[in-house]
Amino acid sequence: MMKVTGLALVPPPSAADLPKVTPELLASVLARYSRSNEGIAAILAKVDVANPDASIDRILKFVDYGHASIGGLTGGLAVALDGVSMWLAYKIFEIAQMADGQESSTRYITMDPANIPGSAELGIPDDLAARWKDVLARSFAAYHSEYARLDSLAAGEPARVRFPRDAKAAVVARIRKNYALDRARYFIPFATRTNVGLVQTSRMWAQTVKHLDSLPQPEARSAASLIRDELLKQSPRLMRHSYADASFGEQARQELAASIRMGLERLSTQPLGDEVWVNVDRASPPWFPQDQSVPEALRHRANRYGQQGAATRRMRVTFAWNNLALAELRDLNRHRTGNRSTPLIQAGFYLPPEITRAEHNALLIDQMELTREMMKRESPSYVYSLLLGAQTPFEHGTHADKFIYEAELRTGMGAHFRYAEHLGAALRAFLAQVPEAREWVVEGTAEPE
Repeated sequence: MMKVTGLALVPPPSAADLPKVTPELLASVLARYSRSNEGIAAILAKVDVANPDASIDRILKFVDYGHASIGGLTGGLAVALDGVSMWLAYKIFEIAQMADGQESSTRYITMDPANIPGSAELGIPDDLAARWKDVLARSFAAYHSEYARLDSLAAGEPARVRFPRDAKAAVVARIRKNYALDRARYFIPFATRTNVGLVQTSRMWAQTVKHLDSLPQPEARSAASLIRDELLKQSPRLMRHSYADASFGEQARQELAASIRMGLERLSTQPLGDEVWVNVDRASPPWFPQDQSVPEALRHRANRYGQQGAATRRMRVTFAWNNLALAELRDLNRHRTGNRSTPLIQAGFYLPPEITRAEHNALLIDQMELTREMMKRESPSYVYSLLLGAQTPFEHGTHADKFIYEAELRTGMGAHFRYAEHLGAALRAFLAQVPEAREWVVEGTAEPE
């Protein structure tokens, strides 16, 4: 069962002498601060911290007149969502572009049919519910059988696994286990329950909840209601802007229709070969030229966390893959900058070379035909029939400094083997267009942690 919990932040003992404010009092005080030259101490002196409602109401009324930025002054409000589907976790990260957050790794989630929400909870058509449950149960069985086989294979043929030099026995055991887990995970249903923790301002929470409340999936609307109930305890005034909106609903309707059209045209269980597309835009206005060299923007960094210069910060980059498996989408979708877009379809099905596809053909065909039937009915719940091996187009538009960071991170130490392949291909396509960056950008080898 889905459970949402708001987490109230309290100051540490070292901050005992600092002024104490609630999220909305913080927003109102900082809003007044922007319209005053008195200084923060003078403004706080006029507020009755024990009874701040009158002060808050006077200032936060400006939100209703288009000053939404006031809602961004609440500081981070933390919410934990237990037992949501992997699809909903993906969707929340897609929507909440300014949130800091984490999702449970597939290495730590319970892989069992009992860890799937009920069919009614997800809006699965009643006459397809039994068929849906059967496909998902068989998917979990395939996951467990392949994990056991791959783990045994890695133990018997240790050369298959790249272990760090002089690794201790416990590290070797963990990396071998991860070798099997990360290759078996493509059988995991997208409907599997996971946990998500997010921190963002009241302004962005209101936008996120409004968006969720406008989606056609019942799980999204249930989450919206539960999140709103928790946030009303911390930011009651600003959460009044978190209800479904016609513009959000219409865009969701159009996106669903487009996904179903494309999904039915491309639906397949066959592996889809890798293609990558990278577009670089270096244009700048004539009255504000960009004249720093790319090497000067990059060469002063000690690592990927170092500051980059204007040459890469002002360069726009859009990159996309034709066949990103949902397993990798879950990770790459959490990079916050810019916009990420996917039709969320099954244009192919990825399995690593260590798995014999023919042994799972019956399952994959049954799963595909279930997805086809749900799409033909234009059911938004088709997303819950997908497995993590489903391959979908995925596009991300951002700036070059953020792309370089992502490429170095996702090919570096501990990177999953498959998204390291994807980012390596994208980085090479980028460097073909920006060759002067080659010396200063590091494509990693995805060595195990």
